[in-house]
Amino acid sequence: MRNIFCDAETMAVFGGAWSNEECLARLEKQLQSYRDNGFGRWAVILKATGKVIGLCGLQYFDTDTETVPEIGYFFNHMFWHKGYATEAAVACKHYAFDILGFEEVYSIMLGVNYASMNVAIRNGMLVRRHYMKREDDKDVIRYIFSTKKSDESGRETL
Repeated sequence: MRNIFCDAETMAVFGGAWSNEECLARLEKQLQSYRDNGFGRWAVILKATGKVIGLCGLQYFDTDTETVPEIGYFFNHMFWHKGYATEAAVACKHYAFDILGFEEVYSIMLGVNYASMNVAIRNGMLVRRHYMKREDDKDVIRYIFSTKKSDESGRETL
């Protein structure tokens, strides 16, 4: 996880690289999600090298009004724009619908994270709404994308 969260370029949209303590807190959050819910983010491993290149999976996310099952994805910048995030997000969507039985899944991102928005769109999601949140003494906008299981029949994702 350090090659993702402690990398300044990868984490630029979040204000820069995280400290070791922040990375450990994120790892604990993932482990807690597995203990509480039976699911969380998975390591995405490049088959050719066995190297962890990202994280992708489901976790509950607290929006301004509700808690929703969110497909989140984080990839080291060296693996952006290669289709890995979309491939992983689509697989997580199918897992959420077919195995976990969710009727709707979400992806939520900062308003400046256009690459993540494009992954959500390629995953068959539509923007549903946005909200402002105060974080680190500044207002940030978050966009909420989602897709419903009922919307998936007959629709191909890229």
